[in-house]
Amino acid sequence: MNTFLGFTEEQITHFGLTVGVSVFILYMFYIVAQLAKESKAGKFGTFIIFLVLTLGMVGFIAKGIIQWFLDI
Repeated sequence: MNTFLGFTEEQITHFGLTVGVSVFILYMFYIVAQLAKESKAGKFGTFIIFLVLTLGMVGFIAKGIIQWFLDI
């Protein structure tokens, strides 16, 4: 069986897609916060920027919940 450090390809892929994407989303939060701060977007502009990013995260989380619920 093909393994890497005792993990199968499926386990590595699952880890990368859950933890990896979650870390990437947190990094995007940091980037957007810096962008809003440096561009002086104001309260409303910053709210809109974070609203759009949050909607994307909600979609990612909903996908995970739906997959878990349907046992896919």
